[in-house]
Amino acid sequence: MNDDTGADYLLPWRLEECVDGGGVGVVEASKNQALSVGTVVTSFNWPWQTYGVMDGSLLQKVDPEMVDGHLSYVLGAVGMPGLTALLGVREKGHVTPGTHQTMVISGAAGACGSIAGQVGRLDGCERVVGICGSDQKCQALVTELGFTAGINYKKEDISSALREHCPTGIDIYFDNVGGPISDAVISQMNSSGHVILCGQISQYNKDVPYPPPLSEETQEALRCKNITRERFVVLNYMEKHEEGLMQLSRWVKTGQIKVLETVVNGLENMGEAFCSMMTGGNIGKQVVKISD
Repeated sequence: MNDDTGADYLLPWRLEECVDGGGVGVVEASKNQALSVGTVVTSFNWPWQTYGVMDGSLLQKVDPEMVDGHLSYVLGAVGMPGLTALLGVREKGHVTPGTHQTMVISGAAGACGSIAGQVGRLDGCERVVGICGSDQKCQALVTELGFTAGINYKKEDISSALREHCPTGIDIYFDNVGGPISDAVISQMNSSGHVILCGQISQYNKDVPYPPPLSEETQEALRCKNITRERFVVLNYMEKHEEGLMQLSRWVKTGQIKVLETVVNGLENMGEAFCSMMTGGNIGKQVVKISD
């Protein structure tokens, strides 16, 4: 929503042009030989319309079997957010089974964080602790997704809660939010730990570069403890996307990964759903269903 999105893979929305985002749908008419009528397709630049005329070369085919017919999963657990979670943990988290590691996830009840915690658990972390913004979200993390604990940052003292739920310190931190929450987590990380720098949502409205600068204290903690903190962009791992989506599909279909969604019906509710997502109203992936 800025002239400069701060990301070379995202174009800014333009005044008087149709807003776009991730979408999935069915081809109803086609002049593209590769995409026949009835084909399910997806795009990162899907127009917010009931019907759209799109360049077939910019669409990806979807196999509905990959998601057991739950097409919205293509936008979440078996799509870009799921891949970001899986490859972030695998490429930057350095999970080592049998070493009793503790992982903390901020933004843990969102589309990406909710999958990242489950991947950490499946890959061998002993404790997986999620930070989110409501008691309902904390309960969902523990009872539905298998997290060890949830911390409500709006009600609890984060540092005290982290000490309680991470008694041996923190080895891996999947960071979706930045800011004071991340400072608190990093201060309790163990030596040679790993920060997966996925997002900094608390900082995006500030006029600072990405990744935003850290406090002196946090920089010192990273230096003294030899903690890695590298920016992670899932599009840099295109060669691993197909294999990653197959893994996510298997986990979802076998029930090893549970998918949470918040679904709103009707294009007319798109703006309301978007603003709700931006203020933490969703649990899991925020989806707007346009038609059957």
